[in-house]
Amino acid sequence: MKSIKYQENLKDKNVLLRLDLNVPLKNGVITDQTRINKILPIINFLLEKKSKILVVSHVGRPKGEFNEELSLKPICDNLEKKINLKIGLIKEDIFKLKKEDLFKDSKNQIVFLENIRFYDQEEKNDQNFSKHLAKLADIFVNDAFSCSHRAHASVSKITEFLPSYAGLQLETEINALKKVTSEIKRPITCIIGGSKISTKIGIIKNLIPKFDNIVIVGGMANNILKYKGNQIGKSIKEDNCELIIDEIFKKEKDYPCSIIYPEDVMVGKGIKDEAKIKELSEVDNDDLILDIGPKTIKKINNVIENSKTILWNGPAGYFENPSFANGSYEIAKKIVKMKKTNLIYSIAGGGDTIAVLNQIKAIDNFNFVSTAGGAFLEYLEGKDLPGITALN
Repeated sequence: MKSIKYQENLKDKNVLLRLDLNVPLKNGVITDQTRINKILPIINFLLEKKSKILVVSHVGRPKGEFNEELSLKPICDNLEKKINLKIGLIKEDIFKLKKEDLFKDSKNQIVFLENIRFYDQEEKNDQNFSKHLAKLADIFVNDAFSCSHRAHASVSKITEFLPSYAGLQLETEINALKKVTSEIKRPITCIIGGSKISTKIGIIKNLIPKFDNIVIVGGMANNILKYKGNQIGKSIKEDNCELIIDEIFKKEKDYPCSIIYPEDVMVGKGIKDEAKIKELSEVDNDDLILDIGPKTIKKINNVIENSKTILWNGPAGYFENPSFANGSYEIAKKIVKMKKTNLIYSIAGGGDTIAVLNQIKAIDNFNFVSTAGGAFLEYLEGKDLPGITALN
């Protein structure tokens, strides 16, 4: 990929900048600004180069129709305050726009197109739509790694019509993920959570040959506990996944990789309950397993202590209730402690994992935190990402 940071002549060039600003909104208020903070380096870089920046992004899934609740207006307002510059939001029909319409005021250096998913041509990867977008700019920069698993018009097809470059954040993301896929410093451990083991089976199978330890926590660990003959009460579980788990443990035998799962648990009768420690043999029929227990935390922390690289995707329990957040918090604290003494390279990814790190203000104490969801997981699974392939 060609990197935008090595391009010299960017002055007065119209740069079509694809970003992922799909932030959570509640009544028009942004509830998590992590993704906006991540775009500041590329915005500041292009401003310093005196480029004209045309931002393309999306919020939510409007399915090709205008939806005022999914407007980029709150994001423009938020970014204006962060960079102390006026930002224009163009609401006109994209098909009626011309390049000369964008920066009529010479003081304007940055404008946003309204939510690109208001056009159904975006998700259809429509060629004519991409071609029209390309006519508005001189070059294209993809700094939206978290959208790069999508074959969408403003992510992949547009590269056929403009000189195209990787943005600063996209490059940083890929370089970080290389640390856990191709430039590995061992021992390397993956801590993986989530509710469904079927959605993570591809990643687990891909990582077993490469990793020394795979720690399975969260709701998906319940399936393993049941598979191993333990009572899990009324805990969240997936049906018909015995063959998937069987596959994992068979593959484990072929490689020097240890699969680690809970030895004790924290339970409640409901998600709002206080936590109670239980051995696996003590789980009752009406119990909900909602976190890992102290013996499991100790075992995982010992694994972290003996690792040089850590990848974490998915919390250890139902962290929304503080009674069941301890497992996730203790894992985070241990990784942070190791990272501060330069004993470990740490990467975290996924919305829930970021939420955990934000709760204990640990997000800046990881080597890299990925805001990508699907793209992060598909990269780890070894899949080609259309947005990345298009830049190569």
